[in-house]
Amino acid sequence: MAGNNHGGKQTLRIIGGQWRSRVLRFAAVEGLRPTPNRIRETLFNWLREPIGGATCLDLFAGSGALGFEALSRGAARAILIERDATACRSLAENARMLQAANAEIHQTSAWDWLRQTRQPPASIDIVFLDPPFAGGLLPRACETLEHSGLLAAGARVYLESETTLDPRRLPDNWHIRKSATAGEVHYFLAERE
Repeated sequence: MAGNNHGGKQTLRIIGGQWRSRVLRFAAVEGLRPTPNRIRETLFNWLREPIGGATCLDLFAGSGALGFEALSRGAARAILIERDATACRSLAENARMLQAANAEIHQTSAWDWLRQTRQPPASIDIVFLDPPFAGGLLPRACETLEHSGLLAAGARVYLESETTLDPRRLPDNWHIRKSATAGEVHYFLAERE
């Protein structure tokens, strides 16, 4: 379960796929909030069909819950971007523990990675956008991603926010297909057209 503390480390369980029930451990880094089990379950039900063989980008990886869950459920590759060194070490430790050779971990900011990546154009099928709530990063991340050239036609983008999302703040060709609320968290699945 998310938020359990074991020897100074937080833990969460992968909820589906080949690594179901495996425990991820991650450092208690300020501002890091793993996506709760209930929300992950809903999200991956929404993504059931397109996840197999997909290339996923977890742009504000934190605990890596979304990227590792995607790999567990059949994604071909997950690119996890995290700027905090302690959180990044936890991501690498979890990738080793799971023997997740298809997890690509980068310690850098989302903005630097997007600016400097050599990822082929139109190669990202699914994006997880769960930035820190403070600072209004979500609209900027959406626009930067849309203009990066990395998103495949029909790419799916998961968005998590502390407030309801104004569709006018999304790129014009992104359309919200699913949405839900759990407590104070609003989450959405958009599709790029």
